[in-house]
Parts: sequence; structure tokens; C-alpha cells
Amino acid sequence: MTDEAELLEIGRMAREMAALAGAEMAAGLRRQPAVRYKAAPSGGESLRDPVSEVDETVEVMIRERLAARFPHHDVLGEELAGRPAPESRFLWAIDPVDGTANYINGFPLFAGSVGVLHDGVPIAGAVWCAASHALGPGVYHAVRGGGLMFEGEALQPRVNPDVRRRLAGFVDASPRSASGWEPRRTGSAAIECAFVAAGLLEVARFERPNLWDVAGGFALVEAAGGAVLQQTDDGWQPFRTFLEEGRDPGSWRRPVLIGTREAVERLASSGA
Repeated sequence: MTDEAELLEIGRMAREMAALAGAEMAAGLRRQPAVRYKAAPSGGESLRDPVSEVDETVEVMIRERLAARFPHHDVLGEELAGRPAPESRFLWAIDPVDGTANYINGFPLFAGSVGVLHDGVPIAGAVWCAASHALGPGVYHAVRGGGLMFEGEALQPRVNPDVRRRLAGFVDASPRSASGWEPRRTGSAAIECAFVAAGLLEVARFERPNLWDVAGGFALVEAAGGAVLQQTDDGWQPFRTFLEEGRDPGSWRRPVLIGTREAVERLASSGA
């Protein structure tokens, strides 16, 4: 495991890279970024899978800065192939723009996510969100063993005790969603992780997220005292690591529940 000084430096870098992603997203919207669509498995373009020029630009910038500061660390991003140090015990998981469909339409629910793993375990996370509990953009960030932070200040989630029906992030935000919550769907796994950590959502479920969607967010949820469960052959189990049976963490994709411990347990026991 890293020493405290190294962990804090990694955390500072993660926060800096998330803020960089946010600044580039804001600048990109002002100039209307170019947009393309990824190839569909059946041929042609998948209109459900857009990529903006900002996605690729930000990932290039982050990779260059990480190479200069942590040359022996590995990097896994959504947009660019290539792993600079696949044998490293450190892996930076980057999603430069999570919620790209929201972003290119100017819908202000999108995020830039940076997560850092050590032997597959999240040790630092930073998520820049276009909207926040503070009614403006900012970075939620944390390092393992520390508390949740927002823009450099400690953040203690606060919940109005008079609210008897909390919000939840569900893939199917409809009356078919699990009972007991008001369902919401943001279109960004990273922002939902941050919102769960901050107490804006009580619980959320993701069907099969990619590593870069949630690596940073898991660190935030755990720092806030929340729980993360993943679905296995033995049912819902506490999340421990993205490394499974020696496989590359980039291949990890499992259904996930995040939220307060009580809400996660209640949702898991409901057969969600």
C-alpha cells in the first residue's frame, strides 16, 4: 500500500485532473464541440454512443500529465486504447466526459471522473460535476481512509428528516422501479455516484457499468460512509476489488448497488 504522503499526492492529482476535465467541458460547450458516433456492432453508427471532441482532448491531456508525474502508473480510459504500464500496481481509470449525450445537448448533468486503483482497490477518486449540492459545478474528491470532500472542504452529507421518500437512481426510472423511492435517471453513472456520496440520492443501481464509469465514484461513496455491493454468482456481496481471479480490472462489469448501508441492504433483499 502507498504511504500517506504518496496517497495525498495521488489524491491531489486526481482532483486536479477532474477539474481540468470540467474546465475543458465548459470551454467546449461555448464553442459547440464536434461530435461523432461510435461504430455499432451491426455496422454503421450507434446514435446511442456519441463522442465529443472534448472526450478525446481531455483524455489526451490527462494521459500526458500523468505520464509526467507518475510515469510508472497504468492508465485506462474510455476513449483511447493503449495501456502505458499494464504491470503496474497502480491504475488510473478515466472517463473524461461521463454523460456525453447530456453534454452535447447542453443538459447540465454530466461529469468528469478520475479513479485510482492500487491492486484493484479504489484508493482515490475525484468527480467533477456540472451540478452539485452547492447549486453549481465542482469536484467531489476523497482518498482511502479520509472523508468526502467538495472543492477542498470536508463535506458531511445532510438529509432533511422530514423527507419520507428519498430519491434513487434507477436505470428504469418508472413506476416499475423498486418501491420506496422516487426514481430518477440522470444519464451519468459518475454523477450518480457523487450524488449518492453527497446524500442527494439515497441509493442507485447500475446494470453493468464499465470500470471508468464508477472507479472514482466508489471511492467517494466509501469515503462518505456508504456501501457498495456487486452482484455475483452468490448474490449481492460487498465490493472489495476490481481484480477478479487474476483478470485485468478493465474487464470488470457487474451489476452494482451503491447508497447508504440501510438502503443498499433493503434494495438487495427486495430482489433488485
